[in-house]
Amino acid sequence: MKKLLAALPCEARAQTWGDEVYFSIPVESVLEKDATQVVEPGTVCFWVEGRSLALPFGPTPVSESNECRLVTRVNVLGKIDCNANKLKTVKDGDRVRLEPL
Repeated sequence: MKKLLAALPCEARAQTWGDEVYFSIPVESVLEKDATQVVEPGTVCFWVEGRSLALPFGPTPVSESNECRLVTRVNVLGKIDCNANKLKTVKDGDRVRLEPL
């Protein structure tokens, strides 16, 4: 989390994969021992292999049933504090800007 905060502000172009929005961020990290592949909707994740922030809010192409399953294990950073279904409005190529609060 400290690396992410140090990289702010940053901008990227969103990509979607099923009910997941993800985008590259200028952060490198290693997979933590408690990394997981299945998370609750609205979980804020760091996808180590893709150097991306991943925001799943529903099923992805690799999900079983209605779970939020990412393509690989991810580091969990936190939770979105609003209705994660609002992410459905994000389209591939939309500009995303992350800023510290």
